[in-house]
Amino acid sequence: MADSKYVTLVSSDGFEFVVLRKATLVSTTIKAMLDPNSQFFESKTGRCIFPDINGNVLEKVAEYFNYWYRNRDKEDVPDLDIPVEMCLELLMAADFLGLDSFKTG
Repeated sequence: MADSKYVTLVSSDGFEFVVLRKATLVSTTIKAMLDPNSQFFESKTGRCIFPDINGNVLEKVAEYFNYWYRNRDKEDVPDLDIPVEMCLELLMAADFLGLDSFKTG
């Protein structure tokens, strides 16, 4: 399962999102969890469980991973629609997932 092309992200309320593994590697946290040299359970199962992220937020995170992967080499990228009422929770999830430390180039 560790060599699968996809990863399953599981929210605190049991929702599961199957995402392209390469797309999730923008997250330093998920990258560490899936590192085959690590002792993390996730590296062997390909399932990342997030007990502090609910399904609505994790769905948006999964959407962002796909958005980032699809647009990673483009210059003129359309905005990702983010509901205002979800901003604080998304910022906390992004911080936990290490998305704020992502650098290009």
